[in-house]
Amino acid sequence: MGEPGAERPIVVNGDQAYDLSPLTRDIDGDFLAADGLSRVATELTADRLSPIDIAGQRIGPPVARPQAVWCIGMNYAAHAAESGSAPPQEPVVFFKTPNTIVGPYDDVLIPRGSTRTDWEVELAVVIARRARYLPSPDEAMKYVAGYTISNDVSEREFQLELSGGQWSKGKCCETFNPLGPSLIPAKELDSKNLHLRSFVNGDPRQDSSTADLIFDVAYLIWHLSQFAVLEPGDILNTGTPEGVALSGRYPYLKPGDVVDLEVEDIGKMTQTFRSAEPND
Repeated sequence: MGEPGAERPIVVNGDQAYDLSPLTRDIDGDFLAADGLSRVATELTADRLSPIDIAGQRIGPPVARPQAVWCIGMNYAAHAAESGSAPPQEPVVFFKTPNTIVGPYDDVLIPRGSTRTDWEVELAVVIARRARYLPSPDEAMKYVAGYTISNDVSEREFQLELSGGQWSKGKCCETFNPLGPSLIPAKELDSKNLHLRSFVNGDPRQDSSTADLIFDVAYLIWHLSQFAVLEPGDILNTGTPEGVALSGRYPYLKPGDVVDLEVEDIGKMTQTFRSAEPND
């Protein structure tokens, strides 16, 4: 909660928010690796946290300064089809720079020259502790701190036509990864069958379930750990279902458009899209 760079960590229990400043400066990788979410639960149960009024305050992203944002492409078969591709045999991996992350209600900037900015609702996984060479997917869920919602905003011309063979030009524009509104601890949520939806100006776009993931959360974490080291606080965007503008069924986003996204049992977030100005 608070302005960018000056956020204050909070936890919401029912209708009441509580200040986490006595426990940690931020919800970050160090806090998560030290089993910080369990400490929060203990303090809540013991009634040792101070209530705080968050009315009218900006809500920032639920994880501070991840060292990496891992992203999975075409992880729903129907989305692969609308993109003109066969379902992948191996996870398609790309990256976003961590500075793309903004809060769940922050504005998103349409890049200068863009005519093909697109929305993508996704289940995002937050890593709890270092994961390297995990022996099997069965071990992977021990490395999940919790879940949140990601809008994997994309500029399709930059991604596909000006890419030089990589996707990151269309994925790393400023503000291109709204995240939030909450971090739900892993033990409180089953990631295997969560309803995802998105809307543009109130009109429905995406409507699917994580049950349709080609590669589920456990497999993705295990798979990535064979090639790289996942660090506490890392974000893993697990892919988006069908219903994006790339399909040709809907127009791309323009200044003034409002995108609403929701994932069952996590919450909802809203972004207004506007043009990037030279001095933004």
